[in-house]
Amino acid sequence: MGFKSFKIQITLRLALLVATLSLFINLFYTDSLGFTRFLIFFVIVLEIYYLYKYVERSNQEVISFLKTIQYEDFTHTYPERKTGSGFDDLFKEFNNVIRKFRDIRMEKEAQYQYLKTIVQHVGIGIITFDNKGEVQIFNGAARRLIGINEIKNVNQLSAISKELITAIKELRTGGRDLIKIKRKGDDVQLAVYAIELSMQGKAFKLISLQNIQSELEEKEMEAWQNLIRVLTHEIMNSVTPISSLAATVETELSELLDQEGEVSQIENETLEDFHLAMKTIHNRSDSLIKFVGDFRNMTRIRHPMLTSSSVTELVDHIAILLKQMIESKGIELDVQIDPKELVIYLDKEQIEQVVLNLVKNAIEALSENDEEGKEDKKLTIKAWRDEEGSYLSIADNGTGIEEEALKKIFIPFFTTKKNGSGIGLSLSKQIMRNHKGSIAVDSIMNAGTEFILRFPL
Repeated sequence: MGFKSFKIQITLRLALLVATLSLFINLFYTDSLGFTRFLIFFVIVLEIYYLYKYVERSNQEVISFLKTIQYEDFTHTYPERKTGSGFDDLFKEFNNVIRKFRDIRMEKEAQYQYLKTIVQHVGIGIITFDNKGEVQIFNGAARRLIGINEIKNVNQLSAISKELITAIKELRTGGRDLIKIKRKGDDVQLAVYAIELSMQGKAFKLISLQNIQSELEEKEMEAWQNLIRVLTHEIMNSVTPISSLAATVETELSELLDQEGEVSQIENETLEDFHLAMKTIHNRSDSLIKFVGDFRNMTRIRHPMLTSSSVTELVDHIAILLKQMIESKGIELDVQIDPKELVIYLDKEQIEQVVLNLVKNAIEALSENDEEGKEDKKLTIKAWRDEEGSYLSIADNGTGIEEEALKKIFIPFFTTKKNGSGIGLSLSKQIMRNHKGSIAVDSIMNAGTEFILRFPL
């Protein structure tokens, strides 16, 4: 509407100027007075001047309006005096646009305040900063967790913990770490997660912090209780018969000593009982010593020496080691590695120990198929990679693991085997944790079991 009025105004002014110029030209071909010619010329100059002023004013108003938009100064308004000029409609449209921008900004501000309130009151600590370390968000939960009221630059956190600032800077999207810091003399275990963001061509990093100290303490207490339960069970299994037999031998010897005859006059049957008792004590003592040795080995796992290792070579080596056992049990081995040249950064010796243990467990589980009358016995080893990590899977179609046992299989010395030590899977889990990876299990009764090793990229 404003542009239409402006166009009409320009058209009329130009038409008037053209008419005046035509009149002025005609005066040169008539016997008009010089004064008349001068007067018409003066009118032409005035028309050109006012046309220029009109266009210039329009340009200035448009420039002023654009600057208002550029600098987001939506408090400025244009007068709507209804003078009948073309600027009335132009100013009206300008004011409509400014009001629209003002409403949009108020809506954005309301959304920003709403989200800011949520971020400030959420229970997880949140920190965002740019490439220079300048902090944009430092919410209340982060203040409480770290014990500092305000920071302008993320490097200020180095005064709290150098490990924390290192983790914050080095973690990439999806990365996580556990950092222990001191707060008011107490240890606080923080779970640190990172996400990298990009907004309007600028890179930012969002760090979330969560205090998992209480959860760790609960899990630690639960782990200790489970471990103590298993330890006491194993120790009592060995100590009880030793104590019972020792008491029996002591009683027999005491009765012999109380007799009037010589102790050397012991019947063969009694000597056989003594021998059997001492043999049992010896066997149970050896078993207890082995158990304690296994327990001690749990605390002596060396730090992994990571190298680039071919998964195909690792699996082929294990297949060769267990070839005779696999063939003798009538097991079909299926190896699927994608890509074939897949390489994982790992300690080859330790991971070979883990995979060897898992494959042996799978073979033993498949051996139980004979008791169930199942002829189909299949062992599958897979390896692949995605955007989150590299994976190695060992699966069988054996009898499966009961749900109750599934919750305890990684507890040291827990075993469902008759002659098992119960340290294989717990050692495997500890080795995978040292690799910054994980081991998971999925099992369905009478369908099979799958163990998955995950390695970080």
